Amino acid sequence: MLTAFEEAIALLVSGDEMLTNIVLVTLRMSIASSLIALAIGMPLGTALAMGRSKIVSALVIVNRTLMGVPPVVCGLLCYLMFCGVGPLRWLQLLYTVEGMVVAQVLLITPIVAGNMESYVRGLVDDVRETARGIGLSRVRTALLLLGECRYQVFTVYLIAFGRAIAEVGAVSMVGGAIAYKTNVMTTAIMMYTNRGDFTLGIALGIILLLMFLTLNVAVSIVQRNVAR
Repeated sequence: MLTAFEEAIALLVSGDEMLTNIVLVTLRMSIASSLIALAIGMPLGTALAMGRSKIVSALVIVNRTLMGVPPVVCGLLCYLMFCGVGPLRWLQLLYTVEGMVVAQVLLITPIVAGNMESYVRGLVDDVRETARGIGLSRVRTALLLLGECRYQVFTVYLIAFGRAIAEVGAVSMVGGAIAYKTNVMTTAIMMYTNRGDFTLGIALGIILLLMFLTLNVAVSIVQRNVAR
């Protein structure tokens, strides 16, 4: 066990080509999917928080349900859509990073929307009253709300990025964990551990832990600024 940790540290220091490729693919997929999910989920969550009709209430329930969808179900849906007999096979997204991004966006967007809805709902009444007093439109009111919870938006993005980088089920089904192409840290840890290659698995695990530590520190700093 100790030897495996020593070899993992040596692998990290050496700048191994495969290790570097896995980390870069992971970052490329996670950053792209979390940014797209934020771009879709942020206005969606704001709209859900501002709405007061029964339809909006039903959509909130649907979104909260989608927040708990198992990743493998999302991966299965994307696989069926992109495979050789699927309706979107012409896009040729199966076993590509782009296909993995699509799966991640479907998985993360409800989480972004749900968190934004929770944050904005606490501010919407006060901001709406102010907006009516100065004659702002609904769009400008929504922008004012987003400005008021800008720190929370950053926190939501960090949550989305953390969710993307930790995902296994959907990305393994859609990406196939192909070496030097679609293999990301979580799928690589699982694959190399099953092969008995604990050195690479431990090295990737250390990188993941450091990334999550960085994310948690960033979230804590943002929350501290909000509290002030």
